[in-house]
Amino acid sequence: MNEIIVVPDPVDAEAEVERLARRYKAAGGLGIQLLNALGTQADGLLGRLPEPVRNQLNEATRAALTQALSAASTSRGVVPDQAEWLNATVSAAMGAAGGFGGLPTALAELPVTTTLLLRVIEGVAEDHGFDPQAASVRFDCVQVFAAAGPLDHDDGSDIAFLSARMALSGAAMQALIARVAPRLAVVLGQKLAAQAVPLLGAAAGAAINFSYTKYYTDMAHVHFGLRRLAVEADQPHAVMVDRLRREVLALR
Repeated sequence: MNEIIVVPDPVDAEAEVERLARRYKAAGGLGIQLLNALGTQADGLLGRLPEPVRNQLNEATRAALTQALSAASTSRGVVPDQAEWLNATVSAAMGAAGGFGGLPTALAELPVTTTLLLRVIEGVAEDHGFDPQAASVRFDCVQVFAAAGPLDHDDGSDIAFLSARMALSGAAMQALIARVAPRLAVVLGQKLAAQAVPLLGAAAGAAINFSYTKYYTDMAHVHFGLRRLAVEADQPHAVMVDRLRREVLALR
């Protein structure tokens, strides 16, 4: 009896790149546009925070990201990954709780939200066939935070975060966190400022967390989807990044 060999279908790289480009563009969808329409620029929002908080924001963000990296990975052995809609809903509830008491509770909620976002990113990595416990994948999960923040204006050059790589080591991870933290601090600082008014901050916190979770979920799908495609299409990752960049620009 002859053995039947199943040959996998060839990867339609062009169609997949186009799909990822559309998801990248959609990441700045209605929720993010509504946040931008609050009528304040980043500097104006951050200016509402007390000076000590502004001065410590970078360090607080760096500490939150470092702690979140450990907590997100540890939690995977206790709580399974959830559906994307449920992640966004839980995040919104956390944002509401954080904003209910104004700045003090918003500050307490900050590392918890950071952990949830990182956990969501790790879940997306696993969806695309990557092991979230692998050092290289954990490195990539932190890199997703280097994407242009939800309240920032994106341009085609911002997609370059996809190709940034460093030697994998503990020191390199800390160096990456140090590079990502200032940018993430701006995003989280905007969130804190919007939550600074008690009660009103609860509504703002819920809306912002919901939108942030959807945003970083989309960016993680683009990031790891492109890495998976590079493997399946047997193409250098840098080539796939360039194709994605051109497709994103063509959609604008």
